[in-house]
Amino acid sequence: MSFFIFIMSLPLWILFDKSTSNFQYLFKIEWINQFNINFYLGIDGISLFFIILTTFLIPICMLISYEIINKNIKEYFILYFILEFCLIISFSVLDLLIFYIFFESVLIPMFLIIGIWGSRERKIKASYLFFLYTLAGSLFMFIAIIHLFLTVGTTDYQILYYSNFDFSYEKLYFLAFFLSFAVKVPMLPFHVWLPEAHVEAPTAGSVLLAGILLKLGSYGMIRFLVPLFPKATLYFTPYVLVLCLISVIYASLTAIRQTDLKRIIAYASVAHMNFIILGIFSLTIQGLEGSIIQMISHGLVSSGLFFSIGCLYDRYHTRFINYYGGLAHTMPLFCIALFIYVLANMSIPGSSSFVGEILILTGVFEDNTTTAIFAIIGMFLGGIYSLLFYNRICYGNIQNIYLKIYYDLTYREFLIHLILIANIFLLGLYPKIFESCMHESVSKILIHIDFSYFY
Repeated sequence: MSFFIFIMSLPLWILFDKSTSNFQYLFKIEWINQFNINFYLGIDGISLFFIILTTFLIPICMLISYEIINKNIKEYFILYFILEFCLIISFSVLDLLIFYIFFESVLIPMFLIIGIWGSRERKIKASYLFFLYTLAGSLFMFIAIIHLFLTVGTTDYQILYYSNFDFSYEKLYFLAFFLSFAVKVPMLPFHVWLPEAHVEAPTAGSVLLAGILLKLGSYGMIRFLVPLFPKATLYFTPYVLVLCLISVIYASLTAIRQTDLKRIIAYASVAHMNFIILGIFSLTIQGLEGSIIQMISHGLVSSGLFFSIGCLYDRYHTRFINYYGGLAHTMPLFCIALFIYVLANMSIPGSSSFVGEILILTGVFEDNTTTAIFAIIGMFLGGIYSLLFYNRICYGNIQNIYLKIYYDLTYREFLIHLILIANIFLLGLYPKIFESCMHESVSKILIHIDFSYFY
């Protein structure tokens, strides 16, 4: 069923009109006429690929879970369909209040997936930490949406887009929305929930969390934060860039010293997502397009890395990195797949990450050379933890007798790796097919910003 949903989503891309920035495939149902609140959906070049990514990764998650999940199987897969529905609506809705409802609705199935099907004894604590952190941050956005409604008389995105707010109020709106999205990304100091959630979540849950759910925060910044509050965006951009750089370098250094395999990739995700926010707040076409491409790339690469860790955990039931070593002798196919993900995580030429990071750096250099230099330092640290991660798993002598017993990739695992790797190189070698769809929509956001406002 999930595979057919993915196939049904492809015509959205095939029939998409690249020459316009207008929303397409519009769908509207009147909900609360008295308050002019409607269930209003539409897709542009920004939201298109997040919907495709969602419909692509959900069947991957279900294939990962096959033969692994052995309790409450029906309920488990139903939660994934509910998640898919909520995510697709979140990425296509054009009403702020409806966006908030589905933005928060995503928490419920993910809370249950971590709490019921998590892999270790702290799964209940991790699920509550995930739920409460992200819910608390979003309450500020809810208050801001209510105030926007009382001020403008609607929560329709396309009306608010052309509204001109008082600067003092706009700064407060920006902070409220930014806090909500920063928790989801996550940015320092709101990142505490992510490593805990990843460590305790089942493999497919980690794939979905890193691959799609983290993108809700960065998507919200591109869709709502920057275009609705352009003056406040210009005002706060220097502070956001500093916070991003601190987050990238801190997360990279923390990843180097971790011993849990999932924690390493969790902190790597924090670093990559904050690198993406750097691109967004460069406020350049290259930076924004690079951020979107990098989000798609991170969805693929992080999924492959978490799935690789899941392959090891299913065999050896530990994620302690010192347990491993020398797996290239016993699991060569696995090590080849992991090596490709590690290289993509380091943004080698030809991979999807290379395109995204080059565009982001180009945009950041155009805006601020000093910021770009610190961003490159973060990339260098990313290379260090990526190579250490791979070296300690695959190279050296076999440290544990049990590592000799188990088999290499199964047909199911090989198929999943093949699909993910093929798409990583498709995006890396042919980025134009993605970039051409988003260019007009990205340009529309930047046209809306008056860069001379503070000069």
